[in-house]
Amino acid sequence: MSHAVTIQEPQAQPQVSQTRYRERSRAGSHISSNRAYDFLYDPLFIVSSEKDHTQANIQATLIRSRLRKVPRFKTMFSNLIHYPRYSLYWSKSDPVPPFISREWKGHEEKHRQALRQLAITDTSFQMPREVYEDPEVTGKNRYKYFERPFLPFFQQMPFNVVYAISKAEPYTFPPTSTKHLSIPSKSTVGTQTDYRDADVQTDPYSPEYVVCQDSIPELLTLATLTWGRGLPAGQAEVEMIERAREKRAWEATLPALSDTSQFEKRRKMMNEMERKEWAFREQEIEKLQEIRLEVLKELLRKREENQNEVNMKHLNARWSKLQEAKEAKMAKIQRTHVSTIRKLVGKGKNIEGKLERRNIIKDYSDYASQVYGPLSRLGCFPDNNSEDFVVKNYYLNTYEGLVELESRLPDFVTQPRIRAPKPKVITTKAGFLKRAARLDYELAEVHKALLDKKNKVLEARKPPRFLQRNLIPQPRLPTPTLEMTSNEEEEIEMAVIYLQKLLRGRVVQNMMFEGKEKRLELIQELRTCHALQEDEKLVKKAEKQVTLALQRQRNLHEHKVSLVENHLAGLEGRALADMFDFLSKELVRLQEERRIHAFVMLAERQRRVREAEESGRRQVEKQRLREEDEIFKEVVKVHHSTISCYLEDIILNTEANTAEEQARAEIEKMAEKINDIAYEMESRRTYLQSEEIVAELVYSFLIPEVQKYFVKEKVRNAQRKHILAAHQIIHSCTESMVQKRLTEGQQDEASNAAMLLEKETQNENNS
Repeated sequence: MSHAVTIQEPQAQPQVSQTRYRERSRAGSHISSNRAYDFLYDPLFIVSSEKDHTQANIQATLIRSRLRKVPRFKTMFSNLIHYPRYSLYWSKSDPVPPFISREWKGHEEKHRQALRQLAITDTSFQMPREVYEDPEVTGKNRYKYFERPFLPFFQQMPFNVVYAISKAEPYTFPPTSTKHLSIPSKSTVGTQTDYRDADVQTDPYSPEYVVCQDSIPELLTLATLTWGRGLPAGQAEVEMIERAREKRAWEATLPALSDTSQFEKRRKMMNEMERKEWAFREQEIEKLQEIRLEVLKELLRKREENQNEVNMKHLNARWSKLQEAKEAKMAKIQRTHVSTIRKLVGKGKNIEGKLERRNIIKDYSDYASQVYGPLSRLGCFPDNNSEDFVVKNYYLNTYEGLVELESRLPDFVTQPRIRAPKPKVITTKAGFLKRAARLDYELAEVHKALLDKKNKVLEARKPPRFLQRNLIPQPRLPTPTLEMTSNEEEEIEMAVIYLQKLLRGRVVQNMMFEGKEKRLELIQELRTCHALQEDEKLVKKAEKQVTLALQRQRNLHEHKVSLVENHLAGLEGRALADMFDFLSKELVRLQEERRIHAFVMLAERQRRVREAEESGRRQVEKQRLREEDEIFKEVVKVHHSTISCYLEDIILNTEANTAEEQARAEIEKMAEKINDIAYEMESRRTYLQSEEIVAELVYSFLIPEVQKYFVKEKVRNAQRKHILAAHQIIHSCTESMVQKRLTEGQQDEASNAAMLLEKETQNENNS
């Protein structure tokens, strides 16, 4: 199909994910970078978790900083630190509108997933209907759904389109004869695309058609079939087409309606056809019912399978919960068992229950103690995050790195040179021992004497030469007895006496046993002294050899113990020296810290005092500035009022002079006219007319002047009280202001204002 189209560059599709962009960048296609807030605006921008959403938000905040630089005009070209050229402030305008939610969109998806699982497990639960907004495929979002196919590792090929080059044709004059029209050399008819319609259309293309007159094509009978509703055609559509063809053939065999003789035959044929159609309809209904029955059976089977799956899931979940509870209980019992066994072992080590003080020196000298290797059950985990401190170095972990490192080492490291030690000279040139050598010799002698004294074997105590006689203790006083009155009491007394005898005998027996245990060595020694038989002598000789061997072993053990004690004493001394050194340094640091804290407190106190003084000075200065501002304002007001009064006086005087001059000019003109008229009338009037004119003039001059004087006097009396009140108010205000605010240099201006006010009052009085 050939038709004209407009070729344009493919537009950028909405951003889907950062992974897809990375794939596109690897493929070599040209893309645009991510926008800062796509994770909020773009519905197709998906992040994997809430952590990625937070990271994208942080990146957007860092990329688009809200800090603004405001230049300082006084120090705009300064390079000094204490006089910066600009200052920073935080902009209040947020690029994201407040109605845009900044939360992660995955919570809604999790909520929907939970609702779907609940709908699967609980059949009574009704899933809320999801309302999708209109995607506007054919509207403003058309560019999102139509795009050239993305083929990875596909070489970008140019469009197979030849664009028409717009060239200005040279102007040709029209021919003189208009019989033959000029034919242009080129004409653009259309272009042919290399893309299928299925790439850009949802429904197949249906071209327009024109039906010829007096013709009904058979294809138009399928015009009601559309894509998805009969198209593409299946077996049912083919059967329907065949039935339509048979019906049209049957209609062609029907007798015409105009033939009355064949009317009965037409009716029979139509009834027969109607019966056939009803039978076909019944067959169709039966087929539909069978299909619906199969669908219903399939649905029931699926529902049963789903119900079985749900039941199995419930059983598995219940079984897993019980197994977890069982394992947790077993683990708890195991932990309790281990803890109890550990406690019993600890109690067995200390049966008597004696409290032992902690030996700090022993703890720090033993590398297997709690100080160096604490137990994790006591709440200490020294190996937490130990992998952070593992050094992974190429030069230490690989053979090549070690070889390279060894090649860079100097020769004296790989080839050590051992020099024979020189004998220490302990004598001077004169042949005397040096002081250091003499001290070493004395210390060696003292050390040897101490070792001899320590390793000296104690001599066995000699047995007594003659036997000693043990003194017989004095007998005890007789126990008083009581007279018994009955046989039962006598029996009880005899039983008690017998019990006392038994107890005393057991006490004497225990004393003898303890004495024998204490004197066992003496008894054996006596036996060795008084042995007369040869066998017993041999036994005693063997025991003597064993005893000597034990003594030698004991001496060796004591020697080892003394060496260990010396070593421990050295360790204790080193540990104590380190501890005392640390404590002394801590004491010095604490003293320095307290002294610095005291200096800081003093400096803080001095700063507060200075701030208070500065605030007082600022308050005084601000009050003085306010007073000066008020004084300046009042002075300006007085100046303005003076200027306005002066200008008003000038204007009033100018108006009065101008009006007076104009009035004089007009009066002179009128006087000239009146004089001319009067002279003419004088020349014509009689004596009676003269008398009458004189009487009228006297009346018109005297009576109105008297009335005018009375009216002016009345108006002046009415206005005088208001003028006096205004003058009093103005004088009192000006005097109070002058006394409070004005200085000595401003008294002249106040006097000028008073003079102007007096002039004004005089002018008003004159008016």
